[in-house]
Amino acid sequence: MEQYQGWADEGFGAVADAFSRNFTDFPELGAAVTVYVGGRKVADLWGGAADEKTGRPWKQDTVVPAFSCAKGIVSLCAHLLAQEGRLDLDAPVGRYWPEFARHGKEAVTCRMALGHRAGIPALDPVLGFDEIAAWTPVIRAIEEQEPLWEPGTSYEYHGHVFGFLVGEVVRRVTGLTPGAYFRRAVGDRLGLRAWLGLPEEEMAGRARLVEAAGRPAMPGPEHLLTRIVTMNGALVFPGLDVPHGWNDPALLGMELPGAGATASAGGLAGLYAAAATGIGGQERLLTRDTVTDAVREVSSGAGWLGFDAGARWGSGFLLGSPAFRPMLGERSFGNDGAGGQFAFGDDEFGVGFAYLANRMIGHGDARADRLVAAVRTCLDG
Repeated sequence: MEQYQGWADEGFGAVADAFSRNFTDFPELGAAVTVYVGGRKVADLWGGAADEKTGRPWKQDTVVPAFSCAKGIVSLCAHLLAQEGRLDLDAPVGRYWPEFARHGKEAVTCRMALGHRAGIPALDPVLGFDEIAAWTPVIRAIEEQEPLWEPGTSYEYHGHVFGFLVGEVVRRVTGLTPGAYFRRAVGDRLGLRAWLGLPEEEMAGRARLVEAAGRPAMPGPEHLLTRIVTMNGALVFPGLDVPHGWNDPALLGMELPGAGATASAGGLAGLYAAAATGIGGQERLLTRDTVTDAVREVSSGAGWLGFDAGARWGSGFLLGSPAFRPMLGERSFGNDGAGGQFAFGDDEFGVGFAYLANRMIGHGDARADRLVAAVRTCLDG
């Protein structure tokens, strides 16, 4: 008996085979994968349980927290505004957000922010949960923050700060927070099941996250990496079922644009397909020139902490990184999430791809990589 539902077009059976093997070879609970090629859906597969406690099954439209896949949504918003001439990515952030340009941040450009080079991967103050949910206290803290290094001279993953920094630029340009702008400009128009701040009516049907045994522990609370992923201790990680953990509707409902996306596989794959090729008869969201700008490498190698994970970053997007997250080619662009989730697009191969799961095995685990390899096999076939 197959462990999944859905379908794969002729010529894409290898994707279905890889998806099925994930349930055999890993402690998969529930998962989904969707693949578009040339603007047409060629594989849409789902299976397992959305809720381990109740056994509620994963459905075609099930949404799940996708963590830093949020960065792809925020980055898409920035590139859309740049494409329209409303935002210059090489201009100082202070052009759009004057209060930002102080305490050594005067020369920080929007592209530095998108490339994790702004020098503010974490904030000094510990903000409360309600303050983070209110948005403005985080913005004020960013304005007062001094960079850890001279902006532009090094990089380090900006975690949550990325979303608020780029998101506030989006808000200054459009008058809307990035989640609201995304829904108005893209999500609602294309019917994409992807949100920064999950609507209340979607809460009951979401998949609930569980942790796999043996996940690596986070370093101590003073370590910069821990401060980056917890907003300096204000949020828990992974912290699933504790108050304000990643299964808590209060957390999922707030706009947390660096790591707070909730989406279905079809929603994220559709987003990247819309960006790269267009879907549903619509023109592609991002022109070829815009994608060329987005996939130009901005950051790679050892970061400010001295560690090289093998990631390559363009302007807001993770690029094809063979040692970290393999994709299809030099024009692949996406973002992954802490639970193993991954979504990307590629306008050379005409692909939009997303894999989402609720068993958090580990950042960069092999489940999505297997599926991407299967897509490549199908395209080469």
